[in-house]
Amino acid sequence: MPTEYRTIEEVAGPLMLVRQVQNVKFNELAEIELPSGERRLCKVLEIDGSDALVQLFESAAGINLAQSKVRFIGRSMELAVSPDMLSRVFDGLGRPKDGGPPIIPEKRMDVNGTPMNPAARDYPQEFIQTGISAIDGLNTLVRGQKLPIFSASGLPHAALAAQIARQATVLGDHEQFAVVFAAMGITFEEADFFIQSFRQTGAIDRAVLFINLANDPAAERIATPRMALTAAEYLAFDRGMHVLVIMTDITNYADALREVSAARKEVPGRRGYPGYMYTDLATLYERAGRLKGKNGSITLIPILTMPEDDKTHPIPDLTGYITEGQIILSRELFRKGVTPPIDVLPSLSRLKDKGIGEGKTRADHANTMNQLFACYARGKEAKELMVILGESALTDTDKLYAKFADAFEAQYVSQGSQTNRTIEQTLELGWELLRILPRSELKRIDDHFLDLYYDRN
Repeated sequence: MPTEYRTIEEVAGPLMLVRQVQNVKFNELAEIELPSGERRLCKVLEIDGSDALVQLFESAAGINLAQSKVRFIGRSMELAVSPDMLSRVFDGLGRPKDGGPPIIPEKRMDVNGTPMNPAARDYPQEFIQTGISAIDGLNTLVRGQKLPIFSASGLPHAALAAQIARQATVLGDHEQFAVVFAAMGITFEEADFFIQSFRQTGAIDRAVLFINLANDPAAERIATPRMALTAAEYLAFDRGMHVLVIMTDITNYADALREVSAARKEVPGRRGYPGYMYTDLATLYERAGRLKGKNGSITLIPILTMPEDDKTHPIPDLTGYITEGQIILSRELFRKGVTPPIDVLPSLSRLKDKGIGEGKTRADHANTMNQLFACYARGKEAKELMVILGESALTDTDKLYAKFADAFEAQYVSQGSQTNRTIEQTLELGWELLRILPRSELKRIDDHFLDLYYDRN
């Protein structure tokens, strides 16, 4: 029977100080019982002699210091896992939120996980099809990769996240695929949008959703991504599934981290965020990947809104250091009506070369990708010149490049939130656009691919 303590000294925001405790460990789970009999979860953040600083997962409202009791449970926070998790919706602490029965666990897993040994990692190299041309064709997502989406306030990152979750698949007949979706600090409307979007398309059957709302406590927001990654580790490495983890919004997570850090009176780092935020984000992101000898994989797409559209803000800045590239959404393209407004030139997938080519996508993929990048960059330059000097100052070739840039944005990048393109459709669309330009301009494509695809029509 756990020892009960009635020695709560003070409560400050999400933190509570309990004195004269014995044999209590860091990260240990505790339970506070109010005079009314209500119980709330909390965990140990810090031990100083016989004093324990405890973080509440729920509201501190109604805690009576003299009459409330604290029990330390003797284990860290765990998630009950089972194949029955698929098609279910949970809150940020892993409790059913969809009105269904509790999960009967196959086992319980520590949500803090263990770091993946770098020597045991397998290299990410298989293609994941998201159905979105700007990602599949130009910034390819590879199994086991960490590829964040950098968005900004007001841009449709929620619709993009839902689209990727619905459409993403691995190519191959016998591959099991699942999506784990973690939403942190979102509004009720956004949560309802995600859940309905999954249910209407049937994607819920292969998905696990963890939803933390904006009015839920900050401490629960910190636990939510760890719950999601624990579920993903079980499905990937115990069940042999290929799991795509989508997290939105990492900015809300980092703000919750800052709130708890400020309550602990820690010395702040850049912009008030804790100095250990890089380490904290790395403990999340580095749980994605592939393991040698295991069939499953975890691919991670964290989505974050850049405060003030600033790429140098600590959250996108640190995320960029840890992950393998970024997909950047553009406010300018959004104003033009491009959906999804993916700015392909500053976007980057560092592992794209490993996931494309013969046997993975198609032999001409690398050539067409490089040529599309080059032509779009040249087309944007031509359009800028047109604004400064007027259309009459451009050569006929430059006018073709400007026409290409407009067509590329309107047809290739902009595909709407309901269109699901196969990689073959994406590559064929790329060739269709390249035919705007004369063959002599396509210097990045081998002649035999030009003979095969450019001259076909």
